[in-house]
Amino acid sequence: MSKTKKNEFRPDDFVVYPAHGVGRIVSIEEQEVAGLRLEMFVISFEKDKMTLRVPTARATEIGMRSLSSPDLIDRALETLKGKARVKRAMWSRRAQEYDQKINSGDLMSIAEVVRDLHRNDDQREQSYSERQLYEAALDRLTREVAAVNGLDENTAQKRVEEVLLSRAA
Repeated sequence: MSKTKKNEFRPDDFVVYPAHGVGRIVSIEEQEVAGLRLEMFVISFEKDKMTLRVPTARATEIGMRSLSSPDLIDRALETLKGKARVKRAMWSRRAQEYDQKINSGDLMSIAEVVRDLHRNDDQREQSYSERQLYEAALDRLTREVAAVNGLDENTAQKRVEEVLLSRAA
């Protein structure tokens, strides 16, 4: 079974790690941990200047996945055009739900958070925690859009912001 997982991801592939977003597999190496020899994916997150080691046998179980298809990216961008759905629950509860969606690694959930927390210039100001969640979701979304479409992050962010602004018009 570990053979299929091993072949699913290769060095130089972009992958999505739920808690950190888009990273690139730098190598696959063996490492001894607590007396056991484990094969590990070494994933680099350039923007965060972070390297993560994930056991190859647990990668899928942890939620690591390949980049979304261009079709799914288009669906996520369509989601951004929808009307924001804000529940009337307490902020702490909603913040927890948004955080779970962002860290799920699911592109559609992340797009929903961006849609729900986006504010136009004429709307009320965001609180600090709202802004933090919005920026985290926006960052995850734009990194994946950039990686899938072969764009740099600034171009991808402009594309996402254009979609967000088009819904207001």
